[in-house]
Amino acid sequence: MDFARARYNMVESQVRPGGVMDLRVIAAMEEVPRELFVPQEKRSLAYVDEDLPIGADARGNTRWLMEPLTLGRMLQLADIGARDCVLDVAPATGYSTAILCRLAESVIALEHDEELARRATANLERLECVNAAVVMGEHASGWRGEAPYDVILLNGRIEERPGALLDQLKDLGRLVCVFGPPHQAFIRVYTRRGRAISFIDYHHAAVPPVPGFAATDEVMAF
Repeated sequence: MDFARARYNMVESQVRPGGVMDLRVIAAMEEVPRELFVPQEKRSLAYVDEDLPIGADARGNTRWLMEPLTLGRMLQLADIGARDCVLDVAPATGYSTAILCRLAESVIALEHDEELARRATANLERLECVNAAVVMGEHASGWRGEAPYDVILLNGRIEERPGALLDQLKDLGRLVCVFGPPHQAFIRVYTRRGRAISFIDYHHAAVPPVPGFAATDEVMAF
């Protein structure tokens, strides 16, 4: 399979038509070989236009790579600067982290599963992502060791306000996630301004949940 051609087609037929026009995001997604972050037997599916299951973690959670369009939209909305420090929450095998490395000055990848953290580290080393570090910890707790962050990215959907993570944002920092119940969720961007936190909801997004965040019966907006 011609993965380079598949990667180009992913950007041209999925990402750009979905409204992702940030040239830095597009260049990063064109550069990072998505097939390296999925099991060998699923590499032919690496560029499909849907969320891709990549196996279960030690807690029994099925882990996924988010569909390319949703990830691209989230990265664009995050408005990541070249001097930014980013916390990448639940990166699994590290695909999102590898893209973020090309957009930010430094990236902390927070993963709660030991084997996935090991695989993410190996993948990032293979791609010479020298400005990233993989750490192990609970997703919902964040990583205070390098806080505060300019941007926090959650790889999937949550249904509760991520209070501990919002506390780790810098002033004017952004947290980007998919928020809401299945089939009724949107990409949400939280912004800190002093002690106040506001948010705006954007595109509809039906993606799998982020492990480690409790589901609720109704969406908590505040």
